[in-house]
Amino acid sequence: MPAISFDGALAVPGASIVDGLCRAAWLLQEQFIPPELSRQLAAECVQSMLSGKMKGAGVGSGHAPLLQPDIRGDHIAWLEGGRSSACDSYLKHMEALRQTLNRELFLGLEEYESHFALYAPGAFYRAHLDRFRDDDKRTVSVVLYLNDDWLPEHGGALRLYPDGGPSVDIAPEAGRMAMFLSGEMLHEVLPTARERLSIAGWFRRRG
Repeated sequence: MPAISFDGALAVPGASIVDGLCRAAWLLQEQFIPPELSRQLAAECVQSMLSGKMKGAGVGSGHAPLLQPDIRGDHIAWLEGGRSSACDSYLKHMEALRQTLNRELFLGLEEYESHFALYAPGAFYRAHLDRFRDDDKRTVSVVLYLNDDWLPEHGGALRLYPDGGPSVDIAPEAGRMAMFLSGEMLHEVLPTARERLSIAGWFRRRG
């Protein structure tokens, strides 16, 4: 199916975050975090790569996911509280979102895990689901983008494959947040022509 490029405030016009997730299984919101926080997180992501703290991302669950560059080419560094003031501020935003989702949708989300993701030029991630076959804890996926001045020719879009509809391309522009159901939304990252920065995360429920 042809992709629909998205450029708007919300994927579901007039909907709240909760309404959009219920009606379309995905949504997008602009300026989910303040621009200055986005810049701070972007700088931290790049510094993590330069300092060797980022590792090639693997495929699959478990303690030693397999490195398969023909499927996935990003480098990652996991986030945790106390890493930096910028990360702490971001995690507070996500905790507020977790509480909202639980209050409005009764999802039973108990925790949030996330990592920086850096895609070097040429890197991509082929179509996949975020929920593992042997672990159903991941419930809602959230991706926050950290890239200023992103242009269409840079590529690197997140391509979603909603059930029963055409695919949707989301450009990874700074401050933009995409959210979707982890076990239902097939998605991929298209090849990028410039360094692409993001935070990928998952709200998890009890198994």
